[in-house]
Amino acid sequence: MNITVVGTGYVGLVSGTCFAETGNNVTCVDNNTEKVAKLQRGELTIYEPGLETIFERNTKQGRLHFTTDLATAINSAKIIFLALPTPPGEDGSADLSYVLGVAEQLGKLMTEYKVIVDKSTVPVGTAEKVHAAIAKNATVEFDVVSNPEFLREGVAVEDFLKPDRVVVGTNSARAKEILQRLYEPYVRQGNPIIFMDERSAELTKYAGNSYLAMRISFMNEIANLCEIVGADVDNVRKGIGSDKRIGPRFLFPGVGYGGSCFPKDVQALGKTAKEYHYDFRILEAVMGVNYKQRYVLADKIKSFYGDSLKGKRIAIWGLAFKPNTDDVREAPAIYTIEELLKGGAEVVAYDPEGMENIARIFGDRIKLVEDQYEALKGADALAILTEWSVFRTPDLDKMAQTMNAKIIFDGRNLYSLDTLKENGWYYNSIGRATVVG
Repeated sequence: MNITVVGTGYVGLVSGTCFAETGNNVTCVDNNTEKVAKLQRGELTIYEPGLETIFERNTKQGRLHFTTDLATAINSAKIIFLALPTPPGEDGSADLSYVLGVAEQLGKLMTEYKVIVDKSTVPVGTAEKVHAAIAKNATVEFDVVSNPEFLREGVAVEDFLKPDRVVVGTNSARAKEILQRLYEPYVRQGNPIIFMDERSAELTKYAGNSYLAMRISFMNEIANLCEIVGADVDNVRKGIGSDKRIGPRFLFPGVGYGGSCFPKDVQALGKTAKEYHYDFRILEAVMGVNYKQRYVLADKIKSFYGDSLKGKRIAIWGLAFKPNTDDVREAPAIYTIEELLKGGAEVVAYDPEGMENIARIFGDRIKLVEDQYEALKGADALAILTEWSVFRTPDLDKMAQTMNAKIIFDGRNLYSLDTLKENGWYYNSIGRATVVG
C-alpha cells in the first residue's frame, strides 16, 4: 500500500519505518526542514534499539521517503496517519491544534477517497473533530479512524512488528477492510486486531497507560511503607507478583514514572473525566503519588547531609526516563537534579544516550561526562536514577578509589544489600533497609 505518515517524531518515525519493513511504500512528512534533511541523508533523529537497521534497509530499497511537501506526499496515499504532537496544557488537556491544523489542510488537498488515521494519543471525541475539520473543505469521501499506538520506548520496533494487539476504532466497513489488510502481516501468530467504535479506541489508550501508571504508583506507596515498617519491598513485590491475577510486571518501585506517555496520558484522562463531571479519585491519587515520588531520592540525600548540600559533589548515573532511550521528557532525573542544585550541590552526570537532551534543559548548570566512572571523580555520593544495564555490575573497588566517600543513593534498587554491606558502603535504596557499611 501507499502510506503517508504526517509527523516524524518518535511515533511517526517508528511507525513509518515499520510499515515500510513489510513492503509498503511510505512517505513521512514533517514541516521541520532541518529534521527532514537529516532523515533524507540517512541520519536518524531519535535513538531506538533496532530502528537503525530497518531504517537503512528501507531507505536504501526505496520504500521509505521523507518530505516537507504534504500535498505531494498524500497524492497517491491510500492511508494517511496523523502522528502529530498533542502536548498537555496547564490544565492537563491535550493540545489538538497540530492534529486539527493538518486535518484542515487535508480537506483542501484530497482528490480521492482516503482513510485518515489518528495515530497520536488523543482524547475521546477527537475522531469526530478531525472528521469535521476535514469535511469543511473536502469534496471527496473519506473515513477517519482511531488507531492508538502501544509502543514502549526501548522496544518499540519489536512492539510494532509483533504487537500484543492492534486496536482500530471505526464504524466504516470500507476503512475496516483496508486496515485489516494493512495490519495482517503483523499479527500472523494470532494476536488480535480488535475493531471497535472510535471513542472506545481513543479511551483504550488512555485507560491502558493510566492503569500501568497506577500500578507503579501503588508499588511506590508500598515501598515507602516498607521503609517505615521495616519490610523489604523486593520480597513484597515477588510475593504479590507470583499471583497470576496480578503478575510481575510494573511492580518495581523507584522514583516515579516519566516519559512522553504516562504523565501526559494520565493528566489527559483526568481532564476528560472532569469535562464530563466525573470524580476520578484513583487517577487523582496516582498523579499525586507520582509527583511526590519524584523527589524521594533528593529528599534522602538532603536528609543525609542535614539539608545542606553546599560544597557537595553528587554524581548522577542515568538521565533518561528509562533505559534504552534518549528520551528525558518528565524524567525523574530532572526533578532530582533541580533539587540538588537548589541545595547548593555540584552535579556531575552520565547517561549512555540521554546527555544531549538533558544538556538542552540544564546547559552549564551541571557537568556532563563521557564515562560513568569519570562522573565519580571526587564525588561525595552517587545517585542512580535510570536502570541502564551498564550500571548493574559496576567495579565497586574502582568506585571506592574514585569517590570521596562510599555512599550510594539508588532510585532503582540495582544492587544487593548484602554485597554493598560486605564492601563497606552506605547504601540507601527504595523500600528496603538502609545499609551502613
